[in-house]
Formats: sequence, structure tokens, C-alpha cells
Amino acid sequence: MRIRVATAAELPMLQDIERAAGEAFRPLGMEEIADDEPLSLEVLEGYRSAGRAWVAVDEGDRTVAYLLTDTVDGAAHIEQVSVHPDAARRGVGRALIEHLASAARAQGLAALTLTTFAEVPWNAPYYTRIGFRRLDDGDPALTEGLRAISRAEATHGLAAWPRVCMRREVTALV
Repeated sequence: MRIRVATAAELPMLQDIERAAGEAFRPLGMEEIADDEPLSLEVLEGYRSAGRAWVAVDEGDRTVAYLLTDTVDGAAHIEQVSVHPDAARRGVGRALIEHLASAARAQGLAALTLTTFAEVPWNAPYYTRIGFRRLDDGDPALTEGLRAISRAEATHGLAAWPRVCMRREVTALV
């Protein structure tokens, strides 16, 4: 597996990966998540052209996963990380996150952050296993930028299920 910047031609595939990965939410009673449309090609192109969209590719250079990142309050924020079900449970998502951690460290960013579902096994429990910690309401690391992201997600309907903000220092080894 190799990680590289996404190409413009791959953007529709990122949407396909997102749709396929979303199906895992259906058996949990989260049909709205499974049915949610992925980011538009225009939005994906914005991430790609800014160098903030990475893909993991297999031996045949086929895209099997992707990660989108923003910078929020001095941290590399994982906007989206999705792995195609055919490549799941092989460390692909973690490799993308570690790639981001290296890039964040090189840019002098303090941490990685994300927002995720608190009770979905491959969400918050998984991120905890790879070194992220939950940010409670009084935690000074719960920045205004993360709060704004949480509010926007709630407006989009994601607050129908428990959500959490998480952070991992980039200097931490896991």
C-alpha cells in the first residue's frame, strides 16, 4: 500500500468509497448516515488542489481509501477518512492517519483532531485505541473551531447519535 495526493480523476472514486463505507452504518440503525451523499466533486477538488486530500492505493494503484484534512486552531483536523469495505481491517485508515501525523509534525502543528460517533465501534473506540482522547466540554483543548464544527454537524443532523470531539498530540507515539 502506498499513500499519495489524490488526483482529479480519482475524485468520483472517493465518492464511491464513501458510499460503500457508509453501508456499515445501516445495520446499526443509522440509515441516514448510510444514505448521506458524499462531498461534492467541487468540494473534493478544493481539498485536492490545496494538497489536503490523500489516497491509499493498492499494488495496482487502485484507490482503496482516502483522508481529507483541514487546519483548525493549530491542529490538523481529519475532516473525513474512509476505507472501502474490501480493504477494511488491514490498517489502511491508520496508515492514512499516521501519514497525516507526520505531515502535521513537519508543519509544526500541535495535534490531530476529529469529530466522530461516540458509540460506533470503528469510530471513537477505534480512535481511542490509536492514541486519541475524548475532549469533554471543559477541556481547554476543545477549541472554538472544534465547537463550530460540532455545531455545523448538528445542523446537518449528525447529532441524532452521540458525537464526540477527539485529539491526539502529534508527538505522541502509539
